[in-house]
Amino acid sequence: MRKITLLLAFIGMISLSSCTVNEVRDTPVDNDTISEVFEINRSFTASNNYNNFIQLPHSIFSSDMILMYRLTSTSGPDVWKIQPETYFFNDGTLDFGYDFDFTQEDIQLFMRGNDLGSVPSNFRINQIFRIVIVPGFFGKSASNTVDLNDYNAVIKAYNIDDSKVTVLK
Repeated sequence: MRKITLLLAFIGMISLSSCTVNEVRDTPVDNDTISEVFEINRSFTASNNYNNFIQLPHSIFSSDMILMYRLTSTSGPDVWKIQPETYFFNDGTLDFGYDFDFTQEDIQLFMRGNDLGSVPSNFRINQIFRIVIVPGFFGKSASNTVDLNDYNAVIKAYNIDDSKVTVLK
């Protein structure tokens, strides 16, 4: 009987000692998204109904925020205007503007206005836009202190390397 008790105690010690977990990671795993920038060149014509569909290269999270900027000047440092952007006639009525909406997979970029065919071609043809995707976590914490109208302030605040912008076709 004494040998059986000793054997059961030995088996119990072996089985209990195998329940320890020693997990060591050399590199931390970052499972959240990072801020990123995409650039597109689009034209707005009657043939595309002054509307452009942009497929994102990957799905974004529902909490992510998209900021859209249009290149308005390249004399000196580049000047980027946040979208939506609206232009008015001298009497204060709407002439035309750019606007967009987005889902987790795509962006719809379009012009709106009364007579889009009469908008000068330098506002319709080969327009360059930057799409800035900001993860929701950053957007909630930093958007209160960052001037979202200022492309350069956004790039700096979200630690985006502006030299590595991905151009989408």
